[in-house]
Amino acid sequence: MRLRLVFCGTPAFALPTLRDLIQQEDFEVAGVVTQPDRPRGRGGEVTLSPVKEAALEANIPVYQPEKIKSEEAQDYFRRMAADAVVIIAYGQIVPARLIAIPRLGWINLHGSLLPKYRGAAPINWAVVNGELRTGLTTMQIDAGMDTGAMLLKYETEITPDETAPQLAARLAEAGAPLMVETLRKLAARQIDPVLQNDSQKSFAPMLKKEDGLVDWSLDARQIYNRIRGLQPWPGTFTTFRGKSCHVWGRPFENIPGSAAPGSLLRQGGRLLAACGRGTALKLEFLQLEGRKRITAQEFANGARLGPGDKFGG
Repeated sequence: MRLRLVFCGTPAFALPTLRDLIQQEDFEVAGVVTQPDRPRGRGGEVTLSPVKEAALEANIPVYQPEKIKSEEAQDYFRRMAADAVVIIAYGQIVPARLIAIPRLGWINLHGSLLPKYRGAAPINWAVVNGELRTGLTTMQIDAGMDTGAMLLKYETEITPDETAPQLAARLAEAGAPLMVETLRKLAARQIDPVLQNDSQKSFAPMLKKEDGLVDWSLDARQIYNRIRGLQPWPGTFTTFRGKSCHVWGRPFENIPGSAAPGSLLRQGGRLLAACGRGTALKLEFLQLEGRKRITAQEFANGARLGPGDKFGG
């Protein structure tokens, strides 16, 4: 018997799983639920979510409730009579009264090895915090924030120079077969859900603009982790001569002398920013507010840097 599914998701991270589920002969994706179309970008043009575009391409009916906790949404899920609801990065909290509707529950693909990094931005914060390994967890959602019983896991290393978008792309692809395996084993009663150990929990809150402000007292590796982890938004930024300035760079350990954190130093063809613990960031690109992104050399030449110039002043 085919497993009847409803798929809830919004961004590109959910796409590999949706597309894989559609291709399976033993699954029927009867409907897709995604966030309402919203204006995006500087022009404010209304665009479709990646999940909606994929659903329309596959001729799957799309439902876009403004609020999933509404009575209308509850009627929708009852009417769909799905065996399971697959939910990946949907963007709204599911109320408890909806969770009990499908017989196998709501199955979530979360971008961390739970109970670590519960929350909205697990991939970003794993990179920011310098984690060496991370992964995915499938779980049955409950009324809490990523607190449901765990089903299957996938583990992988985080390479030293990998950015959050690069890691997210890898995890998204790995999530597709993991979800397929989870659903099949769950339907066959071959999985024993495992409760999370709350003593091992950590959190990955939604990113805020201020998370990108560089603290130059951190060492260069910590700042580099933030550069990698806070892409594509909010990025990493500081101030230079009273203006906001986004920065990109890599650790450079051999800092000449002892310079105050944030100090700008020229060494040969390099432009360095002094960091904490005697380390430095070798700057690669910079972007002053209202300007285009330029190389560090172009920045140094145009700014006519002199003694005492620093970031964050």
